[in-house]
Amino acid sequence: MATNIPAKKEPLWTKNFILLSLSNFFLFMGFQMLLPTLPVFVSEHGGNGTEVGLVIALLTLSAIIIRFFTGVALETMNRHVMFAGAGIMTLLAMGGYYVATTVFAVLVLRFVHGVGWGISTTTYGAVASDIIPAARRGEGMGYFGLGSTLAMALGPFIGIWLMRDYGFNSLFICTFVSTLLSFGLTPFISIPYPERGIVKQSFTSLLARLVERQALFPSFLALLLGVTYGGIVSFITLFGKEAGIANVGWFFLVNAASIFVIRPISGKIFDKKGHYWVLLPGAVCSILGLFLLSSATSTLLLIIAAIFYGAGFGAIQPSLQAWVINRVAPARRGAANATFYNAFDLGIGGGGLILGAIAERVNYAHMYRYSILLLVVYIAVYMAYVMKRTEKKDDSAVA
Repeated sequence: MATNIPAKKEPLWTKNFILLSLSNFFLFMGFQMLLPTLPVFVSEHGGNGTEVGLVIALLTLSAIIIRFFTGVALETMNRHVMFAGAGIMTLLAMGGYYVATTVFAVLVLRFVHGVGWGISTTTYGAVASDIIPAARRGEGMGYFGLGSTLAMALGPFIGIWLMRDYGFNSLFICTFVSTLLSFGLTPFISIPYPERGIVKQSFTSLLARLVERQALFPSFLALLLGVTYGGIVSFITLFGKEAGIANVGWFFLVNAASIFVIRPISGKIFDKKGHYWVLLPGAVCSILGLFLLSSATSTLLLIIAAIFYGAGFGAIQPSLQAWVINRVAPARRGAANATFYNAFDLGIGGGGLILGAIAERVNYAHMYRYSILLLVVYIAVYMAYVMKRTEKKDDSAVA
């Protein structure tokens, strides 16, 4: 008599996955330590407001440009070679900050840093999608993203502490060591070679090779989410002063903790039930978080806002990335990850510009309420997509 034996669950926590996650954590740790401190370094060396703004803008620009070509290169190149190239560029920039004495030098290094950052983040995403079992991709990408989430919580705090208590030289040494540890782990990771012969090579244009069409819709949703996040990271300190909240740092700490908790849960839901059961509730949580943030006049309400926004962000971001990977052939995962990260970064950078212009006309509280409209668009576009897909399935069933 035949018996139904459940299929053995493919292992997720392999040596390769653990080493890749640790490497990703150290990369983001070095990056996050510089986010709140490098603008101070530029300012103390005579930089004006525009030059301080370029600290983030130049890195984002070079990262976006290089990611287009990185996605194409990942289709055929050895991933260890990609990691080595990214490591050289990133470590060159990290070491350069230590000896830089002028604002111009820092801005040049920031552009170089963006090149290394763009190559590395795209490569990490592609390698993670190859290593993680397909049936556990949502769960795996959620766990993989916890490293960057933990770095987002600890990095700025440690960076400010090092800057204030030990000076910029100690800060730059620590960021260099963290980055060195990151790329030092990559040679010990067994990385699958990209599969070939799966995707037709008759792309009609260079743009078709650089941008993965199947990744565009989830990436557009990531862009809308990124705009709201860009408004938070760019202006929450100024909002805190406006609202009379002494330490807005609590938002980042609680937000990161909320993301840390929700990601494994949302990943499993994504794998078992699909994106609908994650992306829509995540948007609702993010809207509640933004509304509570706009209404916050105390640390307690700020913390509650961080819980809701972190839960929404933590559910949406890795699920969109897993959805992107599921929609493309293995040979196009590099281009798909590049498309996804570029859209998200454009959202963050654009959020600072668009919401900043709004804040000049109203106050920061109303600016956050206006940012909710981006997530309303997110829900409307996503629901239209879901209904269209449902109609197609119904038509196929009738036929």
